[in-house]
Amino acid sequence: MEWTIEVIVVPVSDVDRAKTFYEQAMGFVVDHDTRLGPDTRFVQLTPPGSGCSIVLGAPSPLAPGTLGGVQLVVADLRRARRELAERGVDVGEITFMSQQGSRPATDDDDLNNAGFLGFADPDGNSWVIQQITARA
Repeated sequence: MEWTIEVIVVPVSDVDRAKTFYEQAMGFVVDHDTRLGPDTRFVQLTPPGSGCSIVLGAPSPLAPGTLGGVQLVVADLRRARRELAERGVDVGEITFMSQQGSRPATDDDDLNNAGFLGFADPDGNSWVIQQITARA
């Protein structure tokens, strides 16, 4: 039996602000923006190429900003960092991880499976981006 993760709920305080961030700054595609009444709204967005979406909702079952550890994967972490920075996302520096520990990445590092980058959305939900260019 296959098990897939299809949706991750991202707890936010302002659905419109979060929708703008994920759509415009992150480049996610809006799948739907559904209102079920005056106080209930769900927005589903999907990162390009992903089989898993995020949902922003009001009311939220979790406190805004409490999501952490969700990981996005890209084939070129340096390019992803440049693109996000150009769109105004406050991204961290690229970290290289190995058996010797973690350190700032250099231009000579092969980031495949070892390069990581962090950022947070406007509510403080934290994300990690990993470079995977070839799977084991």
